[in-house]
Amino acid sequence: MSSFHKDTEELCTFISASPTQFHAVRNMKEQLAMKGFISLDEKERWNLRKGSSYFVTRNGSALIAFSIPGNDYRGYSLVSAHTDSPAFKVKTDAEVTASKLYTTLNTEVYGGLLMAPWFDRPLSIAGRVFVRNGRSIEERLVDFSRAVAMIPNLAIHMNRKVNEENGYKAQKDMLPIFAEGNEKGRFLHSIAELAACSVEDLLEYELFLYPVSPWTFWGLNNEFFSSPRIDDLMCAYTSFRAIMEAECHDYAPMICLFDNEETGSGTKQGALSDFLPSVISRIAYSLNLSEEDNAIKKASSFMISADNCHALHPNYSEKCDITNKAVMNGGIAIKFSAAQKYTTDAESASYLRFLMDDEKIPYQYFVNHSDIPGGSTLGNLSAQKLSIPSVDIGAAQLAMHSPYESAGCRDTESLLRLFRAFLSR
Repeated sequence: MSSFHKDTEELCTFISASPTQFHAVRNMKEQLAMKGFISLDEKERWNLRKGSSYFVTRNGSALIAFSIPGNDYRGYSLVSAHTDSPAFKVKTDAEVTASKLYTTLNTEVYGGLLMAPWFDRPLSIAGRVFVRNGRSIEERLVDFSRAVAMIPNLAIHMNRKVNEENGYKAQKDMLPIFAEGNEKGRFLHSIAELAACSVEDLLEYELFLYPVSPWTFWGLNNEFFSSPRIDDLMCAYTSFRAIMEAECHDYAPMICLFDNEETGSGTKQGALSDFLPSVISRIAYSLNLSEEDNAIKKASSFMISADNCHALHPNYSEKCDITNKAVMNGGIAIKFSAAQKYTTDAESASYLRFLMDDEKIPYQYFVNHSDIPGGSTLGNLSAQKLSIPSVDIGAAQLAMHSPYESAGCRDTESLLRLFRAFLSR
């Protein structure tokens, strides 16, 4: 097996074990602790030491990890990404009976997802619940880990124009069948069983549907792969892998994995929050840095905002820019936007190109078609809270925001090589 196939297999194994952002952060915490990173709590005092590595989480869905060099470091080398992906979120009081024959689940859309690929796909449910444990409240992660739901298509005989009209309604068309019959309470009982508590002690939940379809290599030479949640766990995982191997020199390596990017980042754990500025301020305070020293370190820092971009679709090449067409396995995509949807400018792109030329890492450019504006990402949002030089990058992928996305295997290795070099440089 080639190195890039091995890296991609490890990525997909992580994704399979991380059906929600809560599971992804838990899995990262466990591996960071095994590597010697010390867990911090925002509610407690921090006593940081040079030469040590740390991590802190917020909401159980966002994570910042960093290492402090043993010498007087100049600033921070940051990689930011996000842990969440578009999905259907289960509503409170979720059970709906349909013609007294089935129990369906009431759901709502989280993020800008493609609806059509969710039909006729075996689905599971995972997330977190809060339970009463004596006089305290305890958070527990749950996962059915098997197919328990399906959103069946309406047969073509009953909708002859389905291939011409696909204006799906989330409240009407996208409710998954969960069980036969209309006996009330089975959903809550099943969740309570997964959480090892009684229904009476089950307080609230945050649960999402996710496809159980296994990831796969494909293509004549297995050069591509498909999996759920490639956006943005491909970038989040590779940056997480890289910081565990990063060497500390003149800059402190740091990764910032935010939640809720798919819904605008405007939460306490999103890129628009004070999570990252607060961590940097507390590092400075714990190390007895003056306000001016901290300002100098921030001004001397650099961020790579990592979120995947659209690859050229062979059936819709007219959707791409005329000259800047990113392709799968084409290397790191440097993202530009005159509307400032991305943070890249000539200066930050030049630094990144200099680094990748040194490391012989392949790269390409991504710019949206001028008449088809694309989405934004977390780089320009986090810059509102921490204004440092930044560049937006990602791997090119197809079917973004589908429950089953596709990307190039060699690009996994390129991301890893970039983050390793950047965080250790």
